[in-house]
Parts: sequence; structure tokens; C-alpha cells
Amino acid sequence: MSDPRSSRAVYPGTFDPFTDGHRDLVDRARRLFEHVTVLVAVNDEKRPTRTGAERALDIRAVLPADWENVTVAAWSGLTAAYCRKHGAGVIIRGVRNPGDAARENQLAAMNETLGATTLFMPARPELATISSTAVRAANGGDSLES
Repeated sequence: MSDPRSSRAVYPGTFDPFTDGHRDLVDRARRLFEHVTVLVAVNDEKRPTRTGAERALDIRAVLPADWENVTVAAWSGLTAAYCRKHGAGVIIRGVRNPGDAARENQLAAMNETLGATTLFMPARPELATISSTAVRAANGGDSLES
């Protein structure tokens, strides 16, 4: 059996903002994989509050320096295309509730046909109610879904 940490994974999202739930998933994923890229989606249709590059810099700044196997990048294409280009075989997705699971399952099926397997990671119960949408709303931001 091969070393389970001998692979690369990508954790994509808008991350507007990056929450404690996101940080927890990165922490858990970095222990499972040789390398994890937090992939900041550049998608203007979601009307993010900051550019992808700014969000990527903000995320890197809040991740511990000793998480050496974690990088952060901004990307405007399909996640599966990033995976192919950078040799990542797994897409990490957090799931907070049954609604998330249904949406994520559809995306996972598409990504599987494009060559990337999706690993669903359930949110810890104490973090399951946190969403970027709620955080933005609480801070006076726009209430679009994240």
C-alpha cells in the first residue's frame, strides 16, 4: 500500500472571508496529504469583497508559518484544470449539512469525469453553522451565498 500522504490536494473556494471552519479543514487536510493548495476562486459573478490575489494574501497571513505543506493560490479557471496542471489528484470539500452534501455531490461527479476525485470532509459540529455569507452579513457586507 502506498503512503497516503504521497499525494497533492486542492481545497477550492471563494473564501470571502476565510472562516474558522475553512482553517479547520485546511489543518485536517494538511495532515492527510503531502501538499495542500488553498485555491482561491476568482469569480466576479459572486461579487467578492476583495480580489482573488488579496484574499489569497490574507489567507496565507492567517495560516501558521509551520504549515509548510500548505500553499495558497488564486485561480480563475476550473478547479479540475488547476489539478491537472499542478498534479493534484484530490479536491477537498467541506460539508456542513445535507444541502451542502447535495450540491457538492453534483460538483464531485463532474470533477470525477475531469479526472479529479473529491474528498468530502464533514465540518466539526461546533463549526458547522459558520458560513462566509453569515460572516459577511454580520460585518455589514453583502449577503450573497458563498
